Formats: sequence, C-alpha cells, structure tokens
Amino acid sequence: MARSFEVVWVDAFTTTPLAGNACAVLLDARGLDEATMLAIARETNLSETSFVFPGDAEADFNVHYWTPNGEIPMAGHPTIATTHALHETGAIPGEGHEVRLRMPAGVVPVAIRPGVPTMYAMSQPPPVFLTTLPRAAAAAALHLRDEDLLGGMTPQTVSTGTPQLMIALASIDALDRVEPDRHALFPREGHEWFSVHVFAPASQDGPSTSSGQAVALVARHFADFGDVKEDPFTGSATGGMAAYCARYGIMRERAYAVAQGMHVHRPGRAEVEVGGDPPLAIGRITVAGPAVTVMRGTLTL
Repeated sequence: MARSFEVVWVDAFTTTPLAGNACAVLLDARGLDEATMLAIARETNLSETSFVFPGDAEADFNVHYWTPNGEIPMAGHPTIATTHALHETGAIPGEGHEVRLRMPAGVVPVAIRPGVPTMYAMSQPPPVFLTTLPRAAAAAALHLRDEDLLGGMTPQTVSTGTPQLMIALASIDALDRVEPDRHALFPREGHEWFSVHVFAPASQDGPSTSSGQAVALVARHFADFGDVKEDPFTGSATGGMAAYCARYGIMRERAYAVAQGMHVHRPGRAEVEVGGDPPLAIGRITVAGPAVTVMRGTLTL
C-alpha cells in the first residue's frame, strides 16, 4: 500500500522566494528507515532534507537532516526551515515561544521571535576548536596567494555540532576569486572537517546585500556531496565562523549580521549573537534568520 508524507519546501535565511537556502521538510516522517530517508534526500538533491519525528522528554521534536550522501549531526538552515514549517502549519505555538529540536549533535533550542519578518533563532552548542591547516595549503586549495588570507590567521576546524574548516580571507575581492580545488579540500583521508567555510570582512564602502542592509562578514561554503558544491547559506558554519572570529579578534562585536549566497545567486542573511566571555570562554552562538515557504506537496512512496 502506498504511503503519503506531507512535504513543505522552505527557503531559509531569506524572505524572498528562490533565495537563501532551500530545504524540504517532511513534517511527519514516522515509518521511514535510514535507507528511505537517504533515497528521498537524493530525490530532492538539496544540501539537506529534514525529517521530523515525535519528540521525547527533553525535546519537542526529533529531527534528522540528510544530505544526498548521508545524515549529518547538526545543520543550521534545516533547523530554521523546520521550525518555520512547524510554526506555519500550527504544530508548535505562536511567536514568542521556544521549540527544542533533538538532532544527533544534541538538543538545539530555537526561539521564535515576533516581528516582520518572524525570526527563528537557533542556539548552537558551544564551539570546539580542532586542528589547524597550514596557510599555504589552504591558499593553494582555493587557488589564492598567501596574502589573500587574512593576516595572522591560521585556518582551523571549528565545530558547533558539525566540524567545518574556517578560512579567513583579507578581502571581498579574494573571496570573489576563490576557485576551490575539491581534491585538495576533501582528500580521501586525513581531514576532520565535513565542509569548508571561507569568509572575509565586508567592504567598508557600503552594504553587502542586495536588500541594502549592512553586514560585517561575507562568506562562501563548499561541500563535497551530491550536486550542491557551494551551499547558498550555511547556518551551522555561521556559528563556527562567529566563534572563530571571536576567539582570534576578527570581530569584537557580540552581535552583527552576515551574508552568504550572492556567489550562487541565492543571497541570504543572518543575525549572529556570541555568548560567553570571548576570546577564550566562548559560549553558545545564536544564529537567527527568517524563512519563506515556496511549495507544499505530498510525497507518495
């Protein structure tokens, strides 16, 4: 007998349809096994597809995020998209509430902040700073020169749930010129990062988003799964980037905006808040953004 699953297609970190980062959310995935979730993720061919299950004593919902290659422990834009879909369909209370989502990395609280637009603010686990990568190796893997990397900064893997390599560049011009060598960024062995986040301080000449809103950092994100080689907006890596910038003094502000996605014609924007007592005692990073539903449908298996 055929089974049907309600699917909501959401663009996260934007209020403009067909911008930001897309995520297909299955609102009730009960009955699906891992092989089927992987097959569905390959069918959507998005960077992540979200599967929602009933919660437990500590979480309102259990969620699983699958790329076309497998499940990942935590992700940002699916968290924003999933909370938006649940909120919009009435599965969680109205604005001003907090929902707790359990994912393999742990329980992630998401506050629903009222306003125009509604903002979904995820509080990521405290950052863990892992191994570094020589500047020369990072520059070569991006087809850049050493001087294109931000002075005094060593690329490093940071995890707020998913380990991602952070590479700080000196300018937006360098960011525009990045040409990733995927064999160098994702060798068969010897790397602990899931994906690579490359960013630069925004230009001082003016805003860096199509909406005219000023941002502090502009980023690009590279993965090695499916057909999504450059992610439009990466919420988890935004948290790792904020932690890296707080630890090494790139950003001394505790709250600011960031942009990503312009290089793949899907601009997105997020608000970042850094908790704890930087530079060494960095707490949870909050990444907030809006979302918009672009499609609703039924998946029949």
